Amino acid sequence: MYAAAIAHLLAGAALLWVTDTSVLDGYHRGIERHFWAGLAPVAARAQQTWWMALFGATLQCSAIWMLALVHLGNQTRHRAAWGGLLVGLLVWAPQDVLVSLQAGVWLHAIIDGAALLMMIPPLLWLWREDA
Repeated sequence: MYAAAIAHLLAGAALLWVTDTSVLDGYHRGIERHFWAGLAPVAARAQQTWWMALFGATLQCSAIWMLALVHLGNQTRHRAAWGGLLVGLLVWAPQDVLVSLQAGVWLHAIIDGAALLMMIPPLLWLWREDA
């Protein structure tokens, strides 16, 4: 769980630096295809990169909270930490998947599914273990 939290922290920091670079051009074009018939206006790309940068900062904040809960759960063996992380995932995932699928962005839904498969089993185990 520490690795998952640190990965979120690093991904959030990376978003701030690479969102407006050619590294993500293919990703941006893939998203834009779902909203524009042809090339997206320059302003649309600028708005998309701005939102992604904001999401990077938000992701870093969430990762720090996640690290704190993982650390507290690990140190105190209090199952509320694991339950809080589980509930957070179960609130986030269905909404994120629904919004992604409504926009036709399957990649996000696949990434969400992979994240759930990687994080829910160990969280359930920890939650039961610390009962």
